[in-house]
Parts: sequence; structure tokens; C-alpha cells
Amino acid sequence: MTGLPSIPNPDLTVGKDNKQGWNQPDRRREGFHNGHARWRRMLMIRARRILSLRDTPDPRLSAAVEATGLTRNPAFSALVVAEGDRVLHSSHAGDFGPDRPHSIQSVTKLHAHLILGELVASGRIDPDLPVVRYLPWIGSGYAAASVQDVLDMNVENDFTEDYDDPQSGCYAEEEALGWRLPPDGRAEITLRDFVAGLTGGDLVNRTGHALYKSANTDVLTLIAAAVGDQPPLARLQAIADAAGYEGGFHISLSPDLLPALSGGACLSARDLARFGLLLARRGGAVSGADVGDRMFLERSLHRPAPILGATRGWVRYSNQLMTDGKWVGHAGYGGQFLMADMETGRVAAFLSVLENDSGYDDAYMAHVIRSLEGVLSTR
Repeated sequence: MTGLPSIPNPDLTVGKDNKQGWNQPDRRREGFHNGHARWRRMLMIRARRILSLRDTPDPRLSAAVEATGLTRNPAFSALVVAEGDRVLHSSHAGDFGPDRPHSIQSVTKLHAHLILGELVASGRIDPDLPVVRYLPWIGSGYAAASVQDVLDMNVENDFTEDYDDPQSGCYAEEEALGWRLPPDGRAEITLRDFVAGLTGGDLVNRTGHALYKSANTDVLTLIAAAVGDQPPLARLQAIADAAGYEGGFHISLSPDLLPALSGGACLSARDLARFGLLLARRGGAVSGADVGDRMFLERSLHRPAPILGATRGWVRYSNQLMTDGKWVGHAGYGGQFLMADMETGRVAAFLSVLENDSGYDDAYMAHVIRSLEGVLSTR
């Protein structure tokens, strides 16, 4: 039937600076707090059993949190610090509650670490082989790159992730992640077709630091779908069971119904802390089977890998996680960070929403990392 009144979806339609409605600076905070209800396609997973957490506030730790200034920053949404089955600190902004899901953006990539770790450990993936061995249809942007270099953000190609550039490739990628609609009624591009169309030269990274590209995680998602004995969505369900989430784990889906492991998850701060505790347990499950691979995770802590760059030169990017050799974690666009101290088992889940034009601030993220390191070391 035609002729019925309709308007373009205001959340998903692209507007100023090539950003869709939910990611416009004046709507970004609301968008991050409600991404699970704003994006094109979302899958929600509940855990079979819930990891019970006891609130046992630690005054010294809360004083350390206060000293960082993180919770007084206008961007702040939530911070939860936990260890074992105890919540040592929990604070939330006035417009964001403890049970609310929040976009965690690239913190989602830690799920790719767990999934690829299993596939490497089982022999289904050899990290030294080129991507083309697993994805014969792949284009020049990744065909000759080793899977290991993709895991380490160590690939030079034509995909760009510059949040200050409205025409950067990462914004075109969002269509394949289910975060925006194409113009003029054009069909949405699938994750496979988006990745297949990426181009590159010899792919050798000569910068001396990691070249952060979310498209790398998209490639790994497609490899996992191609070679795994179960689909990526089934592995995400296993991770949810292993973590013991209390609320829903929400993940956006591509038009070809693949999970957006590069940045599409939404979790409450307490459930993000539960995910961090899962990492601290090295994949040990609350219910169901253990996830990831313990040796893959241990090697990721200590193996040589590219540093993040000048402002975060003490942090390396290794196997789809960030590490200083003591903690593992990941940052997320907009101001997220999850950190798990692998020596003490203490974790910090930090959520915030930057409302500047780009939605990113490198100095801010470096401050967040240093602040969480200090908080986790407080005894």
C-alpha cells in the first residue's frame, strides 16, 4: 500500500557531519543510554544463572575514585568496581540507573578475543595464515594480511577510523553494523559486502604503533562464522551464561544477521563488571562451559604487540584486547573502558558519553585509563 504518511526514522537517518540522529552531539547521551532501543536490529540474550554480587563498599577505594574526578565529569554515566562476588564501589549519574543498559562500543571487541581464542586453541584457525585462506572472497584490504596482524590491529589499508573526519570509513561501516540507514532508500550493505569492498596495498604497518581499525574485528567475525563449529551468536550466548549477567546482553546485528563484535553491545555497568570478572577468572564460567582459552589470554598479556600510540605508549594491543602486562581491557568510542587486573582479580567498569563533535578525546581516554589503574591498585 502506498500513499500512507511516513517520515524517515530520526534515530537512524544521517544528518549533520555524517552522523545519524542518535549520535548527534546533542542526542548522543540519550542515544548511548538507549542504544538497545535505537539501533536497527538488536538481539537480547539472558543468562541461565546470575552471578550474585554483594555490595560491600570500600571507603578507601571510594576516596580514590573521588580523587580521580571521573564521577564529577559531565560525561560520566557509571562506575562499578568489583572483585570476586563483591561490589566495592558503585556510582551512577543522576540520569542513568544501575539496571540500565549502556552502549559499550568497542569494549565489545573483548568478545572477539574470547571467541577467536577458542578457535585458535581448537586448531580451526592458524593465526599465521593469511585471511584469504579463511575468506576466499576477501578484497585487497585484508587478503594478504595474517590473521595475527588482524588480531593485533597491525594492518595498513584504506579503511580509516578518524572520529574527527566526518567522511572516515568508520562511519560508512556503521551501516553494516545496524546503526544507521543508507540514503535514498538504498539497500543496506551486509557485513560481508562491506568488508569485501575494502582495499589496500601491501598492508604492512610501518608506523611503529597499532593502527586501530574496527573493520579488523568485522573480518574476525566473518572468519569465526566461516570456520567455527557453531555460529558467533551461539558463542555469545555461551559467554552470557559464563558471565552470569543479571540483565540483558544486547548486541546489534548486521543485515546478514551477524553480531557487531566491533562495537555493538549494550550492558549495564554491573553486568559489564560481571564480564570483567569473567576475564579475571580467565573464562571460568558461572554456568555452562568455560569460554575463551586460558593460554591464549595469558600469552596476550606478555607477547610482543604494537603499542597504542604516543599518548598511551605503555599500553599494547594484543589479540583484540588492550594490556599493560598486568591488566587486560578495552576502550570504547564515546568514553567507555573496562579494566580487569589479572593479578588481583579486581575489575573496573566505566561508562561515559562525550558530547563533543567527534565523540572522542584521546587525552580524556588516557586519563580514564590512568585513573582506573590507580583505583584498582588501591588497598
